[in-house]
Amino acid sequence: MNRTDLVNNIRRKASFLCVGLDTDIKKIPAHLLDDQDPVFAFNKAIIDATAPYCVAYKPNLAFYECNGVKGQISLEKTIRYIKDNYPDQFIIADAKRGDIGNTSALYARSFFEYLDVDAVTVAPYMGEDSVKPFLGYPGKWVILLALTSNKGSHDFQMNHEDNGNRLFENVILKSQTWANPDEMMYVVGATQGKMFSDIRAIAPQSFLLVPGVGAQGGSLEEVVRYGITPDCGLIVNSSRGIIYASAGQDFADAAAREAAKLADQMKHLLDEHNII
Repeated sequence: MNRTDLVNNIRRKASFLCVGLDTDIKKIPAHLLDDQDPVFAFNKAIIDATAPYCVAYKPNLAFYECNGVKGQISLEKTIRYIKDNYPDQFIIADAKRGDIGNTSALYARSFFEYLDVDAVTVAPYMGEDSVKPFLGYPGKWVILLALTSNKGSHDFQMNHEDNGNRLFENVILKSQTWANPDEMMYVVGATQGKMFSDIRAIAPQSFLLVPGVGAQGGSLEEVVRYGITPDCGLIVNSSRGIIYASAGQDFADAAAREAAKLADQMKHLLDEHNII
Protein backbone atom coordinates (compact mmCIF):
# COMPACT_ATOMS: atom_id res chain seq x y z
CA MET A 1 0.00 0.00 0.00
CA ASN A 2 1.52 3.31 -1.02
CA ARG A 3 1.38 6.56 0.94
CA THR A 4 -1.49 8.04 -1.07
CA ASP A 5 -3.68 4.99 -0.45
CA LEU A 6 -2.85 5.02 3.27
CA VAL A 7 -3.63 8.73 3.67
CA ASN A 8 -6.85 8.43 1.68
CA ASN A 9 -7.95 5.55 3.89
CA ILE A 10 -7.23 7.53 7.05
CA ARG A 11 -9.34 10.39 5.72
CA ARG A 12 -12.14 8.13 4.49
CA LYS A 13 -12.43 6.26 7.78
CA ALA A 14 -11.58 9.30 9.92
CA SER A 15 -9.25 7.10 11.93
CA PHE A 16 -5.56 6.36 12.25
CA LEU A 17 -6.02 3.41 14.59
CA CYS A 18 -3.97 0.23 14.34
CA VAL A 19 -5.17 -2.82 16.25
CA GLY A 20 -2.30 -4.90 17.59
CA LEU A 21 -2.98 -8.61 17.28
CA ASP A 22 -0.83 -9.65 20.26
CA THR A 23 -2.81 -12.82 20.70
CA ASP A 24 -1.67 -14.91 23.67
CA ILE A 25 -3.34 -18.30 23.72
CA LYS A 26 -3.18 -18.17 27.53
CA LYS A 27 -5.32 -15.01 27.61
CA ILE A 28 -8.01 -15.61 25.02
CA PRO A 29 -11.53 -16.58 26.20
CA ALA A 30 -11.73 -20.14 27.44
CA HIS A 31 -14.66 -21.06 25.20
CA LEU A 32 -12.41 -20.68 22.13
CA LEU A 33 -9.87 -23.26 23.28
CA ASP A 34 -11.91 -26.12 21.83
CA ASP A 35 -11.58 -24.64 18.35
CA GLN A 36 -9.16 -26.33 15.95
CA ASP A 37 -7.20 -23.06 15.75
CA PRO A 38 -8.19 -20.94 18.76
CA VAL A 39 -5.72 -18.14 17.98
CA PHE A 40 -7.12 -17.67 14.49
CA ALA A 41 -10.69 -17.95 15.77
CA PHE A 42 -9.96 -15.16 18.24
CA ASN A 43 -8.22 -13.01 15.62
CA LYS A 44 -11.01 -13.48 13.09
CA ALA A 45 -13.63 -12.33 15.58
CA ILE A 46 -11.51 -9.34 16.65
CA ILE A 47 -10.87 -8.34 13.03
CA ASP A 48 -14.53 -8.58 12.03
CA ALA A 49 -15.52 -6.49 15.06
CA THR A 50 -12.88 -3.77 14.76
CA ALA A 51 -12.36 -3.37 10.99
CA PRO A 52 -14.81 -0.44 10.68
CA TYR A 53 -12.78 1.58 13.19
CA CYS A 54 -9.16 1.01 12.18
CA VAL A 55 -6.87 1.39 9.20
CA ALA A 56 -4.22 -1.16 10.16
CA TYR A 57 -3.53 -4.44 11.95
CA LYS A 58 -0.23 -5.34 13.56
CA PRO A 59 0.39 -8.98 14.47
CA ASN A 60 3.39 -9.26 16.79
CA LEU A 61 5.28 -12.32 15.63
CA ALA A 62 6.44 -13.37 19.10
CA PHE A 63 2.85 -14.28 20.00
CA TYR A 64 2.76 -16.72 17.08
CA GLU A 65 6.30 -18.05 17.04
CA CYS A 66 5.96 -19.22 20.65
CA ASN A 67 3.36 -21.74 19.43
CA GLY A 68 5.70 -23.33 16.89
CA VAL A 69 4.30 -24.56 13.59
CA LYS A 70 0.71 -24.05 14.79
CA GLY A 71 1.52 -20.43 15.52
CA GLN A 72 2.94 -19.88 12.03
CA ILE A 73 -0.22 -21.35 10.55
CA SER A 74 -2.36 -19.05 12.73
CA LEU A 75 -0.33 -16.05 11.60
CA GLU A 76 -0.59 -16.91 7.92
CA LYS A 77 -4.34 -17.55 8.17
CA THR A 78 -4.79 -14.23 9.97
CA ILE A 79 -2.89 -12.26 7.32
CA ARG A 80 -4.71 -14.02 4.50
CA TYR A 81 -8.08 -13.38 6.15
CA ILE A 82 -7.37 -9.64 6.39
CA LYS A 83 -6.14 -9.45 2.80
CA ASP A 84 -9.11 -11.39 1.42
CA ASN A 85 -11.84 -9.68 3.43
CA TYR A 86 -10.50 -6.24 4.31
CA PRO A 87 -8.09 -5.29 1.52
CA ASP A 88 -8.05 -1.63 2.60
CA GLN A 89 -6.28 -2.53 5.85
CA PHE A 90 -2.55 -1.83 6.20
CA ILE A 91 -0.82 -4.94 7.61
CA ILE A 92 2.30 -4.53 9.74
CA ALA A 93 4.45 -7.50 10.72
CA ASP A 94 5.86 -6.50 14.09
CA ALA A 95 8.99 -8.60 13.80
CA LYS A 96 11.84 -6.21 14.74
CA ARG A 97 14.23 -7.92 12.34
CA GLY A 98 17.68 -6.64 11.38
CA ASP A 99 20.75 -8.69 10.52
CA ILE A 100 23.62 -8.75 8.02
CA GLY A 101 22.66 -8.20 4.39
CA ASN A 102 22.12 -11.77 3.18
CA THR A 103 20.01 -12.65 6.20
CA SER A 104 17.99 -9.45 5.98
CA ALA A 105 17.34 -10.16 2.31
CA LEU A 106 15.74 -13.47 3.28
CA TYR A 107 13.71 -11.82 6.04
CA ALA A 108 12.50 -9.29 3.47
CA ARG A 109 11.56 -12.09 1.09
CA SER A 110 9.64 -13.80 3.87
CA PHE A 111 7.58 -10.76 4.80
CA PHE A 112 7.13 -9.02 1.46
CA GLU A 113 6.99 -11.93 -0.96
CA TYR A 114 5.69 -14.89 1.04
CA LEU A 115 3.45 -13.23 3.65
CA ASP A 116 2.91 -10.17 1.43
CA VAL A 117 2.40 -7.74 4.33
CA ASP A 118 2.63 -3.98 3.80
CA ALA A 119 5.32 -3.22 6.37
CA VAL A 120 7.78 -4.79 8.77
CA THR A 121 9.42 -3.35 11.87
CA VAL A 122 13.22 -3.35 11.64
CA ALA A 123 15.94 -2.76 14.23
CA PRO A 124 18.63 -0.30 13.04
CA TYR A 125 21.50 -1.32 15.33
CA MET A 126 23.53 -3.11 12.62
CA GLY A 127 23.31 -0.17 10.23
CA GLU A 128 22.55 0.48 6.58
CA ASP A 129 23.35 -2.92 5.09
CA SER A 130 20.98 -4.58 7.54
CA VAL A 131 18.09 -2.30 6.53
CA LYS A 132 18.60 -1.78 2.79
CA PRO A 133 17.45 -5.31 1.78
CA PHE A 134 13.96 -4.47 3.06
CA LEU A 135 13.77 -1.42 0.78
CA GLY A 136 12.96 -1.38 -2.91
CA TYR A 137 9.76 -3.42 -2.74
CA PRO A 138 7.09 -1.25 -4.41
CA GLY A 139 4.36 -0.25 -1.98
CA LYS A 140 6.15 -1.85 0.98
CA TRP A 141 7.48 -0.06 4.04
CA VAL A 142 10.27 -0.36 6.58
CA ILE A 143 9.23 0.80 10.04
CA LEU A 144 12.47 1.56 11.84
CA LEU A 145 12.75 1.49 15.62
CA ALA A 146 13.61 5.03 16.72
CA LEU A 147 12.33 6.06 20.17
CA THR A 148 10.46 3.29 21.90
CA SER A 149 8.02 3.35 24.81
CA ASN A 150 9.73 0.86 27.13
CA LYS A 151 11.69 1.87 30.23
CA GLY A 152 14.94 0.55 28.77
CA SER A 153 14.74 2.99 25.87
CA HIS A 154 16.76 5.38 28.04
CA ASP A 155 19.67 2.92 28.24
CA PHE A 156 20.85 3.83 24.74
CA GLN A 157 18.35 5.81 22.71
CA MET A 158 18.58 9.00 24.78
CA ASN A 159 22.38 9.03 25.04
CA HIS A 160 24.08 12.10 23.61
CA GLU A 161 26.71 11.46 20.95
CA ASP A 162 29.74 13.46 19.87
CA ASN A 163 27.74 15.66 17.48
CA GLY A 164 25.40 16.70 20.30
CA ASN A 165 22.45 14.69 19.05
CA ARG A 166 20.86 11.88 20.97
CA LEU A 167 21.24 8.42 19.50
CA PHE A 168 17.63 8.20 18.31
CA GLU A 169 18.05 11.51 16.48
CA ASN A 170 21.14 10.24 14.67
CA VAL A 171 19.30 7.04 13.75
CA ILE A 172 16.49 9.06 12.16
CA LEU A 173 18.82 11.49 10.41
CA LYS A 174 21.11 8.80 9.04
CA SER A 175 18.30 6.52 7.91
CA GLN A 176 16.76 9.31 5.85
CA THR A 177 19.74 8.95 3.52
CA TRP A 178 18.69 5.33 2.91
CA ALA A 179 15.03 5.89 2.03
CA ASN A 180 12.42 8.58 1.54
CA PRO A 181 9.27 9.19 3.62
CA ASP A 182 7.23 7.09 1.19
CA GLU A 183 9.28 4.00 2.09
CA MET A 184 10.24 4.39 5.72
CA MET A 185 8.33 5.08 8.93
CA TYR A 186 9.59 5.25 12.50
CA VAL A 187 8.44 3.65 15.73
CA VAL A 188 7.97 6.30 18.41
CA GLY A 189 6.34 5.34 21.69
CA ALA A 190 3.26 7.25 22.82
CA THR A 191 4.78 7.66 26.28
CA GLN A 192 7.42 10.02 24.88
CA GLY A 193 5.04 13.01 24.89
CA LYS A 194 6.73 16.27 23.94
CA MET A 195 9.62 14.35 22.36
CA PHE A 196 7.43 14.13 19.27
CA SER A 197 8.28 17.79 18.64
CA ASP A 198 11.98 16.91 18.48
CA ILE A 199 11.26 14.10 16.07
CA ARG A 200 9.12 16.28 13.84
CA ALA A 201 11.98 18.80 13.69
CA ILE A 202 14.12 16.21 11.88
CA ALA A 203 11.45 14.03 10.23
CA PRO A 204 8.61 16.39 9.33
CA GLN A 205 7.08 14.22 6.60
CA SER A 206 7.59 10.71 7.91
CA PHE A 207 4.79 8.53 9.18
CA LEU A 208 5.21 7.41 12.78
CA LEU A 209 3.95 4.11 14.18
CA VAL A 210 2.99 4.91 17.75
CA PRO A 211 2.55 2.09 20.27
CA GLY A 212 1.81 2.69 23.93
CA VAL A 213 -1.65 4.29 23.88
CA GLY A 214 -4.01 2.66 26.34
CA ALA A 215 -2.54 -0.09 28.51
CA GLN A 216 0.93 1.51 28.51
CA GLY A 217 -0.40 4.92 29.53
CA GLY A 218 0.39 7.02 26.46
CA SER A 219 -1.81 10.04 25.72
CA LEU A 220 -3.47 10.19 22.32
CA GLU A 221 -3.99 13.93 22.69
CA GLU A 222 -0.28 14.53 23.36
CA VAL A 223 0.75 12.35 20.45
CA VAL A 224 -1.45 14.37 18.10
CA ARG A 225 -0.54 17.74 19.60
CA TYR A 226 3.16 17.23 18.97
CA GLY A 227 3.24 14.68 16.16
CA ILE A 228 0.47 15.25 13.61
CA THR A 229 1.22 16.44 10.07
CA PRO A 230 -0.99 17.83 7.27
CA ASP A 231 -1.68 14.28 6.03
CA CYS A 232 -1.89 12.88 9.58
CA GLY A 233 1.49 11.14 9.57
CA LEU A 234 0.49 8.90 12.47
CA ILE A 235 -0.59 5.29 12.92
CA VAL A 236 -1.46 4.80 16.58
CA ASN A 237 -1.52 1.25 17.86
CA SER A 238 -3.55 -0.22 20.69
CA SER A 239 -3.27 -3.90 21.50
CA ARG A 240 -4.23 -5.11 24.97
CA GLY A 241 -6.70 -2.30 25.60
CA ILE A 242 -8.78 -3.49 22.65
CA ILE A 243 -8.31 -7.21 22.15
CA TYR A 244 -8.51 -8.10 25.85
CA ALA A 245 -11.33 -5.71 26.75
CA SER A 246 -13.32 -8.77 27.85
CA ALA A 247 -12.47 -12.40 28.53
CA GLY A 248 -16.05 -13.55 28.13
CA GLN A 249 -18.40 -14.51 25.32
CA ASP A 250 -18.72 -10.80 24.48
CA PHE A 251 -14.97 -10.32 23.83
CA ALA A 252 -15.46 -9.22 20.21
CA ASP A 253 -18.22 -6.76 21.07
CA ALA A 254 -16.08 -5.34 23.87
CA ALA A 255 -13.15 -4.96 21.47
CA ALA A 256 -15.39 -3.14 19.01
CA ARG A 257 -16.54 -0.73 21.72
CA GLU A 258 -12.96 0.11 22.72
CA ALA A 259 -11.87 0.53 19.10
CA ALA A 260 -14.88 2.74 18.43
CA LYS A 261 -14.00 4.96 21.40
CA LEU A 262 -10.47 5.52 20.11
CA ALA A 263 -11.68 6.04 16.56
CA ASP A 264 -14.18 8.64 17.77
CA GLN A 265 -11.40 10.54 19.57
CA MET A 266 -9.29 10.33 16.44
CA LYS A 267 -12.11 11.67 14.28
CA HIS A 268 -12.43 14.75 16.49
CA LEU A 269 -8.66 15.31 16.47
CA LEU A 270 -8.44 14.95 12.69
CA ASP A 271 -11.28 17.41 12.33
CA GLU A 272 -9.62 19.89 14.69
CA HIS A 273 -6.48 19.79 12.53
CA ASN A 274 -8.44 20.16 9.26
CA ILE A 275 -7.35 16.79 7.93
CA ILE A 276 -10.89 15.59 7.32
